[in-house]
Order: sequence, then C-alpha cells, then structure tokens
Amino acid sequence: MAFTLASHILLVPFGVALPAITLLMHYRGLRKGDAVALLLARRWSAVMAVQFAIGIVTGTVLSFEFGLLWPGMMGRWGDVFGLGFGIEAWAFFLEAILIAVYLYGWRRLKPWTHFWLGLPLPLAALMGAFGIVAANAWMNTPRGFTLDASGKPVNVNVRQAVFTPMFGPEYWHFVVGVVLTAGYVVAGVYAVGLLRGRRDRYHRLGFTLPFTVAAILTPVQFVLGDSIARSVFHKQPVKFAATELVWKTDTHVPEYLFGRLHTDGSVSGGIKIPQLDSILAGFRPSTEVTGLTSVPASDRPTVIQATIAHWAFDIMVTVGSLLVLLALWYGWCRLRRRELPRSPWFLRCAALAGAACLLTVECGWITTEVGRQPWIVYQNMRVSEAVTGTRAASLWTMFGIVVVVYVLAFGSFLTVLVKMSHRWRLADEGAPAGAAAGDLEGDTPYGPRPLSTTASGDGGDE
Repeated sequence: MAFTLASHILLVPFGVALPAITLLMHYRGLRKGDAVALLLARRWSAVMAVQFAIGIVTGTVLSFEFGLLWPGMMGRWGDVFGLGFGIEAWAFFLEAILIAVYLYGWRRLKPWTHFWLGLPLPLAALMGAFGIVAANAWMNTPRGFTLDASGKPVNVNVRQAVFTPMFGPEYWHFVVGVVLTAGYVVAGVYAVGLLRGRRDRYHRLGFTLPFTVAAILTPVQFVLGDSIARSVFHKQPVKFAATELVWKTDTHVPEYLFGRLHTDGSVSGGIKIPQLDSILAGFRPSTEVTGLTSVPASDRPTVIQATIAHWAFDIMVTVGSLLVLLALWYGWCRLRRRELPRSPWFLRCAALAGAACLLTVECGWITTEVGRQPWIVYQNMRVSEAVTGTRAASLWTMFGIVVVVYVLAFGSFLTVLVKMSHRWRLADEGAPAGAAAGDLEGDTPYGPRPLSTTASGDGGDE
C-alpha cells in the first residue's frame, strides 16, 4: 500500500491542477488572439490526457487494495466514511468525459464554446480531491457515529463524517499544494529549455504563466501549512508530539530541526532552538505541548516512526521556506523590471523546484500517515486490526505484480512524453516562416484550427 500510494500520489498534482493551468493559458490565447498561448494549451491538454490514462491504472490498483488489504477497516467503517470514495468515483468518470470533450474539441468546436465546455474540468478534479481528502480527514479525526455495545458504528451522520475537524485544513492545504506543485513542474520544463538557450517566446510564456501561479500560491501555502500544523496540535496532540519529537508534556518546549529520537526521550543530531516549539504551537513560550509519554507506548508511534514523521515534516518546511525565497526573487524582478530574473541560478533553482515540490508531496503523505501510527482510524482502530490476514507469501506475490505493473505504466508514461516532446520540437523547427508552430501537428487528435479562426467564434474576444 505504501508503494502504490507513494507512486500514485506523484500523478495527483497534475490530475488536479494541470487542467486549471491549461485553461488559464487557453483563456489568455483567446482573449489576446495569441497563437503561442493556444499552442501551449493544446499541447498541455495532450499531456493531461496521457497523465489521466496512467492515473486510471494506478488508481484502479489502489481501489482494489482498499478491499483486499484492509478488510477490517472497510468492513467495519465503510458505511461511515465511504461516501468520500463514492464522490471521488463520480468525479473520476465526469473528468474522463470532460477530458475527452476538451481534447477532441480543439478541431470540432468553436473557440469560445470549446473553452467554456472545458471550464468544468478543474471543478471535477477538485470534487475528486474533496472525496479523497474527506476520507483521509475522517481517518485522522473520526466523527459522525456512535458505537453500540459491541463496538460497531451506528447512528451515522453523513455530514459530520464528511466535514470533520481536520477536513478544512487538510483540503485547502492539499489543493494549494498540488496547484503550486504542478505549476513549478511545468515551469521547470521550460526553465531547462531557457537554460539551453531556447529564449523564444514559446519557452518564456510556457515558463512565466505556471511559475507565476505557483509563486503567488507559495506564501499562501506556507501560511496554510502553519495552520494545519496548529490544527494537528489541537486535534491530534500525540501526532504533533511525534512530528516535533516532544517526549514529555511540558512548556517552553524547544524545536528540533531534524535530529533523531531515542527510547530514553533524548534527541541526537539536528539543531535545537530553545522554546520555539511552544511559541509556534501557541504563540508564547508558556504554551504546554503534549508529549509522547502522555499515552501508553502501545498507543503512540515508535521512536523510529516518530523520527520518520519528524524528518518528513522538516523536509516540507525546509523546501517550503526555500520556495518562498524563490517566489520573492521572482516577484521582485517582475515588479521592478517587468522581466524574468537574469541570473542563470534563478532558472536552475526554478528547474529544481518542481522535483522539490514532488518530494514535499511525498513527505506530506508520510507525515500524515506515519505520525498517526498505530491507528488507522485515530483512537478507534489499530492498523493490526484492519489489515488482511492473507499469508505473507500471497502478499509478496501481489506486491511483485503491482511493482511490475507500475514500472510498465510509468515507463510508458515517460516514453510517450519524450516522443511527444520530440515531435513538437520537430514541428517547431520545421514550421515555415509566418505559420504557427503547431500547424505541423495536424495528424494528432487535438490538432490545430486554422489560425484565422482561432480567436473568433461565439463571443467575448478582443
């Protein structure tokens, strides 16, 4: 399950956010009659479709694993929190239809009709994210039920089960995070092109729009990250203690940057900042922070799990802080000179930002899940009670099959992207003078419209 989730989650930012970024570029192209912007939007829509196809494979494996690997959890709690998965399934099918309409509409629909029919795509993606985050937030702060004498959930309140205390902080942190991740990854592709000397408008525009979106959202995400950490402090104090390596409940608690927790409560390595953890949790040094020893050892993460969660959390904070500096660098140059920063080091950092964001996505998942151990449903069901009783040999066989499937899926994904990029490069280099670079892509299902009709159609163009 860890392998499949860690693999699938790399596709999530593009499934949720790439439609919105593509439509922003599409809108710019229609409003300004910009053939380059429309070319970028059209090509991004092809990447969006390929990514969605791979997501079908990885997501389907996950859906089977929920039933096969966690029968104890799904059998007991499925009626309480299963609505989130139902919402995600409906959103998935809706998104598939909308992607098909949008992809094939490049040739067959009037320009503005095509754009407006694509506009629900980001909403469908956000609805899918709503369902999944609602299910995960419920696992962190389960609500909306009572337990009968035998310990089974009854009197289910669907609204309370969906809108749990952690849902709001998790959802907005997730949405902003995947949008800025997709923005930095897409911009990073064109940053590499700019570093290689391709200073044409195609690469500048392909870099500027997604990077601007990501740069605007970066400080917002930093604030949301601080907010969700404080929500964990109030709603899941033991998880907070694990992520911050707090051993005993106390005030004036120091903050450790990295470091390793030991069984006696000591922390080795890392950087110790006196009183900072209490200040971050409650804005004053006298804030009391719950420690891991406030509960029995069987009800809290092990020292290894706490160290893993702590490192994942610190990596997120470190990367987020560096991205804020990068966004400020970009914003300063744009406001001052109305152009990209001239230093090649900026483009190098921008090229690495996407990979760094994908790392933080993985770290966010690790912090959320490992920090909650040993509970799969916080304070209601342990992992040991939820997991399948299948023999170890069968699990290893299943794991081997899943690894092979995922390697083939991601290998196919990368191969298709490389071939598409190569074809586009040839199209750009071979385009005759005065023609749009995409005119040589007529054999593709999303092929271009004649340039003369690109910015015409059914309303609103300038």
